[in-house]
Amino acid sequence: MSYLLGLTCLRCNTEYPVRRMFQGCPRCSGDQCSNLTTGYDYGRIAATTSRDTITTRPHTMWRYREFLPVDPEHIVSIHEGWTPLIHCQRLGAQLGLKHLYVKEESRNATWSFKDRMASSAVSMAVAMGAEVIVTSSSGNGGAATAAYAAKAGLPCVIFTTTQFPGAMRTQMQVYGPMLFTTPTARDRWEMTARCVNDLGWYPIQNFVEPPVGANPYGIDGYKTIGHEVCEQLGWRTPDVFIVPVASGDAFVGPWIGFNELLNLGWATGPKPRMIAAEVFGPLKQALASGWDHVEKVAGGRTVSVSVGGTNSAYQALKTVWDSQGLAETATDDEVMAMQMALARAEGIYAEASSVLTLAVVKKLRERGEVGADDTVVALLTGSGLKDPEVSVDYLPSIPAITPTLEDLERGLWEHYGYRPRRFAARTEGNE
Repeated sequence: MSYLLGLTCLRCNTEYPVRRMFQGCPRCSGDQCSNLTTGYDYGRIAATTSRDTITTRPHTMWRYREFLPVDPEHIVSIHEGWTPLIHCQRLGAQLGLKHLYVKEESRNATWSFKDRMASSAVSMAVAMGAEVIVTSSSGNGGAATAAYAAKAGLPCVIFTTTQFPGAMRTQMQVYGPMLFTTPTARDRWEMTARCVNDLGWYPIQNFVEPPVGANPYGIDGYKTIGHEVCEQLGWRTPDVFIVPVASGDAFVGPWIGFNELLNLGWATGPKPRMIAAEVFGPLKQALASGWDHVEKVAGGRTVSVSVGGTNSAYQALKTVWDSQGLAETATDDEVMAMQMALARAEGIYAEASSVLTLAVVKKLRERGEVGADDTVVALLTGSGLKDPEVSVDYLPSIPAITPTLEDLERGLWEHYGYRPRRFAARTEGNE
């Protein structure tokens, strides 16, 4: 059974019943706009469930179903969640961190963290009797939405633009949605809004400006990242949790998840400091200016296309405040250097938007804002194969050699700086 009680505005605390509310709080608008968050009957959860019960369940995000918005019969799942928490010892040593972990979300069904949001939101669409699923997307969210709509047997319409990575557009299209491009990113939001307001379709991601964030029932799927990290750390919270942030859906979700388990007494440890890793820095600007809202900043081209927005949402700003965290940016060169460092130290090829987190961790450690003994968890949101083109410009050309050991030796030294030991040829009789 569902323990969902209703919705509450993150800014003004106005409460609303469970219903279709996807454009934020009606009482808060303009610069003061705010998303809604779900509320649950935690007393009943505590009385009927325990962490021991949780651990006997299948390893998907739905093992935490009491904290998710639908009854079991409405769940739409492709085995999302329970992604690995990997201790990055070699990279951590390079950065001066003894306890550096990555939460590796590329192991989800469509290779990104967006599967959690899509599973929760599409499950709620089924519960609400939605006719059509609609979203606007640069790739990861669209692919996840299309996949889960297909699993649910619901029609799906997606608006994107031609500027986003071809691999992501291909992945969106393969699941069979009705995919359209629009001239600009803003146009795709406007089209989604018309479909929601005029046609009654069911949205998954943010489509309003200034942004408020995604479907609040979908954000609940991200709470399970926090739940899993706690369980994987032995029911303890990390000291620092860092997320690549656009509107902040996957930033606020784990923060709520951590607090749910702490408040129930299921987890121990500090309330994590939440670090927002940004490209252009709207949250960083708002914090430096002491604002109670976020304003748009100048943008441009970026390798971190999935989080390359120039504005953010109040929900992200509030999460930084509440956790005594911060926001920091990294350049394209810093991000791509970290993509290579992660791959070569830990064998993980992550999307550029993902390793933005680790590029920021490096800067914070160098400034002493993250301690050597802190338990640091960075969210890796997707696979590098989502956008491999950006890696090509940062990789050397592949040398050609003739098929001789002499030419191989030369190539190893001249191109890679590697000189192997030479072994005498083995001859018959001296094995």
